[in-house]
Amino acid sequence: MGVPVRRFDAVIVGGGGAGLRAALQLSESGLKTAVLSKVFPTRSHTVAAQGGISASLGNVQEDRWEWHMYDTVKGSDWLGDQDAIEFMCRKAPEAVIELEHFGMPFDRLENGKIYQRPFGGHTQNNGQTPVQRACAAADRTGHAMLHTLYQRNVRANTQFFVEWMALDLIRDADGDVVGVTALEMETGEVFILHAKAVLFATGGAGRIYAASTNAFINTGDGLGMCVRAGIPLEDMEFWQFHPTGVAGAGVLITEGVRGEGGILLNSNGERFMERYAPNLKDLAPRDFVARSMEQEVLEGRGCGPNKDYVLLKLDHLGPDIIKQRLPGIREIAIKFAGVDPIKEPIPVIPTCHYMMGGIPTNYRGEVVIPQGDNPESRVNGFFAAGECACASVHGANRLGTNSLLDLVVFGKSAGDSMVEYIKNEMPTWKDLPADAADRSLARIARLDGQTNGEEVADVRTAMQRTVQARAAVFRNADNLSKGVTEIQQVAERVKRTQIKDKSKVFNTARVEALELENLIEVAVATLIAADARKESRGAHAHADFPNRDDEVWMKHSLYYGDERRLSYKPVHTKPLSVDYIPPKERTF
Repeated sequence: MGVPVRRFDAVIVGGGGAGLRAALQLSESGLKTAVLSKVFPTRSHTVAAQGGISASLGNVQEDRWEWHMYDTVKGSDWLGDQDAIEFMCRKAPEAVIELEHFGMPFDRLENGKIYQRPFGGHTQNNGQTPVQRACAAADRTGHAMLHTLYQRNVRANTQFFVEWMALDLIRDADGDVVGVTALEMETGEVFILHAKAVLFATGGAGRIYAASTNAFINTGDGLGMCVRAGIPLEDMEFWQFHPTGVAGAGVLITEGVRGEGGILLNSNGERFMERYAPNLKDLAPRDFVARSMEQEVLEGRGCGPNKDYVLLKLDHLGPDIIKQRLPGIREIAIKFAGVDPIKEPIPVIPTCHYMMGGIPTNYRGEVVIPQGDNPESRVNGFFAAGECACASVHGANRLGTNSLLDLVVFGKSAGDSMVEYIKNEMPTWKDLPADAADRSLARIARLDGQTNGEEVADVRTAMQRTVQARAAVFRNADNLSKGVTEIQQVAERVKRTQIKDKSKVFNTARVEALELENLIEVAVATLIAADARKESRGAHAHADFPNRDDEVWMKHSLYYGDERRLSYKPVHTKPLSVDYIPPKERTF
């Protein structure tokens, strides 16, 4: 076959929070573990998380995991799976304390306990008053967490493949996953990584949008690989718009600013969130705040010369709080908005931030797909965790600080499941199929041989403009159906992309062309799933169907890329130990 093969017990694709937490479980169990990453692990996008990690530690105010679970279910607009949500919220305190024991430098209260701040949608007593649940390291919590987990993996002798890009998933005749193909960027060579179990922890795909808080590496590689391997994607219509991206630049301003007491103002200087969410005000969940901001702009109360943003005011917090608790935000505001928040407000606008959908998994981190009568049949040897996975704890809308929690809880859970699977079910490696590397080699050969093609950047821009125009904060039937047609036209153009540089060594043009092949799968899935959902739920706000329809639409979408078709599966309404939280209207 000519393609070199490297063999491991476990291969993990992605070196962010979820991948590193899983790798730790595997390496510490004595299994030979490889982590593949397009960038040095501490450059993974987890590093950009600012506000905190949620856990009902109750260090400042009384708190309970049951309240955290209620908030997460309500935040998800009743699309979250309640077994997975209970699992995450119950595990949260021990997950945070474990990070602290690993050496993560959390901020401290006077009494020495971990500092906690209020955060959007997190409340006491099932929605009554905001609660301080977000455990923070200033406004660089993801940075602190990622470095801590990387250092733990160095200690555990995890093997890192840095600046390697996974290309395709390898499934055998039984449909079991037996490894991945990958490109070593330094040499341009393709390798097969043969494994007993594979975990995808490839992060988000926010780069399908023109304006995003996501890094340029967030290209949905794991999702593209799943679609090409015949595995469906779940709930791809749901994308979170973070209320506060810097206007024009898209860089994230943490919700922690509002947690510390910052407020949103319109052009009249009015604290408008009091009208939309009289109880939680600026700390309502993100989908709700983003829509309220867009509404203010649409009704002519935006700020600036084009009246196209609102203002985030925090000068009233005083320079000490800003310098101590929000130092990174001050730096971002000065660099990207040209304002010093100690003196003046920051111009902000809702910006694509997080993918609630992804690769369908259960709370054990196993990838599950419909087979026969079973809507959730395990794919042997295949696991996923973090933003690329859909467990689904976030449902139709994620609560702030539940993402870092998701990474460590389900990273660890998937790692444990993999250890169990490898030790109990996989004494040795399954054979590689004869054509294991063919698809990847064909994709690279196509790029190398393409003539009269289109520039990658032009096609990528067309994709981003389409998604941004057709599937933004507010959606409608006309826009979505046009979007479905337009994005499929862009997908045809992706098949003809051309690169001028055919060299092997660190060829970034080739990497970007391969990334676009993943992005387009995510973009098409998003528009087809959004067009089909005739209701409003969480981040999917449909002007022609303004209400949530639990009778018809309380179900997860599954998108199959080979035929570009949808099927559906039920939401898990049975928690592990507590009573089902029945749906009610979401008001704040």
